[in-house]
Amino acid sequence: MQINRVLLTAIGSVLLAMVTIQSGASLAKQLFPLVGPEGTTALRLGFAAAVLWLVFRPWRALPQGRDWRSIIIYGLCLGGMNILFYLAIERIPLGIAVALEFTGPLAVALFSSKRKSDLVWVACAIAGIFLLMPDLSSAQGLDLTGALMALGAGACWAGYILFGTRTGKQASGGITVALGMTVAAAVLVPIGAVSQGLALISWEVLPLGLLVGVLSSALPYSLEMIALRNMPTQAFSVLMSLEPAIAALAGLVILAEQLTVLQWAAIGLVIIASIGSSFTPKKAIDMGV
Repeated sequence: MQINRVLLTAIGSVLLAMVTIQSGASLAKQLFPLVGPEGTTALRLGFAAAVLWLVFRPWRALPQGRDWRSIIIYGLCLGGMNILFYLAIERIPLGIAVALEFTGPLAVALFSSKRKSDLVWVACAIAGIFLLMPDLSSAQGLDLTGALMALGAGACWAGYILFGTRTGKQASGGITVALGMTVAAAVLVPIGAVSQGLALISWEVLPLGLLVGVLSSALPYSLEMIALRNMPTQAFSVLMSLEPAIAALAGLVILAEQLTVLQWAAIGLVIIASIGSSFTPKKAIDMGV
């Protein structure tokens, strides 16, 4: 009975983490008219880095020498993933952006496999991406730049996973995330400040920026750590595969973003590919955003 309660707590933590991430993204999108994607990214990373430093206190176990190189690249990938994702959702619906971004961790999982049966999941992923790509002959089709930005965010997510795995061998997960977030903030907060000026520190924006930082980074990372300590990595990956659907629902409920039946089907194919890849024997990877 105790085991079931622990497992249910872990499952609830994963689901709540996904809901908070996508709620944070929906809230961030509402900040765009005030401070743009660049300013919103600066707020998210700045506040998230501050909260993570307070929670995990990384100064107790700072990397040494060459270890900093992996941390810096990890942080740059994290920053790139954030800014490209926000630039994407400025132009395309949230659910579609998350589905396209999911190609990053999906590619890492599938390329690490040598089983021919995993070609089925590759085909599902390619079919889903193909259906989501914009029809350039239609004036009302999906924005091509936004779609490419989402795919770029996925590429950064792949780098985040690969270098996060390396840095994870040198420090705990919490310390790694805190340091990586600091590197990302050091690069992108000045860009946001130059881009948006005093608007970034207005009383209308700061509370929302703090909420975005907590919902999009600090809270979900903590919830995911609770989940990973209490459930198998494979089960965690399967649950995380539902994130594109949760993003689409958040976009529908919070932002009133309507998707077509074909777009829902495409998101479903990406989810199927992600779930299928989760059953491939491989090293654990970090699926957090």
